[in-house]
Amino acid sequence: MGDLKRDMDGDILDPDGARERLAAWKGRIDELAAHTQAMGERLKDLRVTARDPGGMGEVTVDSTGAVVDLELTEQIQRSAPSAVAQAILATIRSARATLAQRSQEVIAETMGAESTTGRAIAEKLGRQFGGEPAERSDDDEHFDSRSPLRRD
Repeated sequence: MGDLKRDMDGDILDPDGARERLAAWKGRIDELAAHTQAMGERLKDLRVTARDPGGMGEVTVDSTGAVVDLELTEQIQRSAPSAVAQAILATIRSARATLAQRSQEVIAETMGAESTTGRAIAEKLGRQFGGEPAERSDDDEHFDSRSPLRRD
């Protein structure tokens, strides 16, 4: 028995068992890699458009949260510049918050909601796009519950 090697748990090494464990481990790694690749492709293709409920325009952000399109309506000509600026910024925040939500849905669908990797990625994206919940302002009473400008 002196010639038999033992693994770290003290069990006698079994070459066939070791091969099976390695094959299972490789299978899990391959599966994780495939899910990660699918997630990355779907996240890369995300685009979100948010509309200002006041009718001043709409903003589209890409998968990184960068503004890729901004369309303004004639409503801006009847509004104070500061109101236009606030509406645009609020609409950008709304688009990014929706992007964070959709990103988390993609992660849950591809990696699994309970996946450690999926949770870590979702948390990072949530911080990047969603940030901390905004404080409720007095203006919120003027927006209905479906408005992207309402802070709940």
